[in-house]
Amino acid sequence: MIVKWNSWSLNKHHHILIKFAVAILFSGLTFRLYVAHYNGFASDLQSSMPEKDQVLEQNVAIPENKEQIPIEKCDLFKGDWIPNPSGPIYTNESCRWIEEHQNCMKNGRLDPGYLYWKWKPRDCELPLFHAKRFLELMRNKAWALIGDSISRNHVQSLLCMLSTVDRAVEVYRDGENKSKRWHFPSYNLTVSNIWSPFLVTAAIFEDINGVSTAEVQLHLDKLDKAWTDIYQSLDYMTISAGQWFLRAAIYHENDAIVGCHLCPGKNLTELGFVYAYRKALHYVMDFIVKSKHKGLIFFRTSTPDHFENGEWHNGGTCPKMSPSKAGKAEMKELSKILYGIELEEFDKASAKAAEYDVNLMLLDFMNLLLSRPDGHPGPYRQFRPFAEKKAAVVQNDCLHWCIPGPIDFLNDVIMDIVVKKSLHYPIRRSVCVGISRSCEAETSHLPGYN
Repeated sequence: MIVKWNSWSLNKHHHILIKFAVAILFSGLTFRLYVAHYNGFASDLQSSMPEKDQVLEQNVAIPENKEQIPIEKCDLFKGDWIPNPSGPIYTNESCRWIEEHQNCMKNGRLDPGYLYWKWKPRDCELPLFHAKRFLELMRNKAWALIGDSISRNHVQSLLCMLSTVDRAVEVYRDGENKSKRWHFPSYNLTVSNIWSPFLVTAAIFEDINGVSTAEVQLHLDKLDKAWTDIYQSLDYMTISAGQWFLRAAIYHENDAIVGCHLCPGKNLTELGFVYAYRKALHYVMDFIVKSKHKGLIFFRTSTPDHFENGEWHNGGTCPKMSPSKAGKAEMKELSKILYGIELEEFDKASAKAAEYDVNLMLLDFMNLLLSRPDGHPGPYRQFRPFAEKKAAVVQNDCLHWCIPGPIDFLNDVIMDIVVKKSLHYPIRRSVCVGISRSCEAETSHLPGYN
């Protein structure tokens, strides 16, 4: 009995050991499969995380020293136009803010190809403009676009893009219908267009068609109060000038006539537009640098035109129907001169701006727009110009931009800059301008792309 019991006990013990070993082996295998499955699931989960969560994780990792925040280095202004099958985010029918001269499709332009391109920087990705994100960034803020008709052209584009999310309400216009202001009520954002083509004080004489009837009286050492009076109340602004300095003008300094541009028979010293533009920009930049403004100030370079075989007044046209190939677009001599002055004056001001802690940035859109000769209204600045006669001789516009059109991508670039700059410093509390509204939002870091 004892022997049998011992044999049975031994067999049972051996059997238990085998089962235990098998269990361990099975458990190990199961664990490996589970880990492999979990890792795969975690990887899939990470790759499918909403962009918002990813941004939040990045925000947690931001160092306390804001100057050490890693920002991708990329020149947003060097790139190429590439096909964009999705087209613009709005149409001429969905936006009510397009002025007649820039409403190319309504006016009968038949080739829509110019709508299906997008700007692609060569060294990085440029996120497409996201109206809701931009409006969230701009909650309780005041924007202004200050300058000539290109700034008005630009503000129409911005209004159209933002109006896909919130309806803009016009709250102000001046007596000449040139300076206007809009309000986006859901976000308490104001967007202004300030008409100031010279940025300095000017008396302009022209007829209803915009043709000069006398020389402009230009005070080169007096800034235009149309923009300086509201300057400190703005959180963001783009300032630009350029083409108007090519007009015939009498120049004043210290309340005395010092010379002119294109004034034969006036017995005045011909100083030329280069003198005037450099002098005016010097005063503009000096004002900005010493202003102690705590918002974000963009200086935008002037816009090239694409007139061929003439100009505005003598039959110039812009027949191109596609973007220029990389490196093939040539800048006109006058544009080179204006552009060179702008870069020189900005460079001199930017170093001083840093000393005064003023946030001054350059928007160098010359190359981006130079390569889009297809984006102008051309003859379609007026309604159906060839309806009565196919060979009609009509005025062409090869300076302004169709809306929608290439000018929309200025907003893509500006939004990307604003998002990245917001990681470095807070934009101050907005000051109310022009309308009755609450401005109780505390100063805080602007959110990024989320």
